[in-house]
Amino acid sequence: MSTRLTISIAIVLLAAFIVMGMAVWNVMPDQMASHWNASDQVNGYISRFWGVFLVPVMAAGMLVLFFILPQIDPLKANIVKFREAFNLFILLIMLFFGYIWVLTLVWNLGYTNFRMSTAMLPAMGLLFIYIGWMLRKAKRNFFIGIRTPWTLSSDKVWDKTHQLGSILFMISGVLALIGSLFGSNAIWFVMVPLLGSTMFLVVYSYVLYQRETKP
Repeated sequence: MSTRLTISIAIVLLAAFIVMGMAVWNVMPDQMASHWNASDQVNGYISRFWGVFLVPVMAAGMLVLFFILPQIDPLKANIVKFREAFNLFILLIMLFFGYIWVLTLVWNLGYTNFRMSTAMLPAMGLLFIYIGWMLRKAKRNFFIGIRTPWTLSSDKVWDKTHQLGSILFMISGVLALIGSLFGSNAIWFVMVPLLGSTMFLVVYSYVLYQRETKP
């Protein structure tokens, strides 16, 4: 997907978020539920303005960052090599936050007969699967990917770490999808694989670098 098309679609999505926020403004409570604990009980509230417009503001900020940061990366030539995959990621991350936002709006409209954590998992699972696919294509840079001191120091370490990371993130995505079937235990299908994969990849990149630089 070209960058120009990505920007066009992102602007349409952002405009849709704003219009939707304006449409529901008058029916939202002054204090909106905004955070749920592991038991899916509301334990945080936010003002109506931020409850309705925080995601559109965040989406606009992320859009700006996602297009500025690659331009100032010292290794920006490498980002060009997987730019189409990254462009699609930009749209997917906007849709992901938009989906979570819609769930929040629906809850605050009084439709509370669903588990927030369970409803989030399908979107999280699909996002992880795509991130895994993108990691396989990612080339060494300072902003996108598994950035440890060791992956950033070696193309070989970067490539091997991302090949394994691709598999682990896809598995984490599949487990998140499966977790949506397990009610109150669903969160463990996300946190354990994601944290475990992240910690393992940090250690793995260090071991690879030590092997590569060993005299």
